[in-house]
Amino acid sequence: MSKKNEVMLNHEIRANEVRCLGDDGTQYGIISRNDALNLSEEQGLDLVLIAPDAKPPVCKIMDYGKFKYQEEKKKKEAKKKQKVIEVKEIKLSVKIADNDINYKIKHAREFLEAGKHVKFRVFLRGREMANPDAGIAVLERVWPMVEDIAVREKPPKLEGRYVNMPTTPKQK
Repeated sequence: MSKKNEVMLNHEIRANEVRCLGDDGTQYGIISRNDALNLSEEQGLDLVLIAPDAKPPVCKIMDYGKFKYQEEKKKKEAKKKQKVIEVKEIKLSVKIADNDINYKIKHAREFLEAGKHVKFRVFLRGREMANPDAGIAVLERVWPMVEDIAVREKPPKLEGRYVNMPTTPKQK
């Protein structure tokens, strides 16, 4: 656990005076740490330091175990609602034949119809790096075959040894 996420409880709190808040919202004002600890023990709860940088530091009397459980539950709930975007990659080459393009486009169309993003990549080998326009030309040949069901995020662009063209499925 990192220092940033670590919470000080009960006797770990070093400040002599603290501003104390109750679990139900009541404010006890600025009291000594020992008085705050006694109040929390009487209620059977924990004294939690919530604002250590404030003058004086702010503490709250709460059930820390229950609080931590609810925080974890919120994180899990947020993670469930998160949508994961899957990107499929279709690799092509400069010297690709038409029937190979058709075969790869068939797969790309299946991915797009399933709602997945597709990234078309042309790998440039050796001397092909001297003429990256050949890779762009291949992607420009591919684009009309999928434009009815896809949206081009960016035009074909040279990135290192690859010419990339990312596409997303059209919204229905």
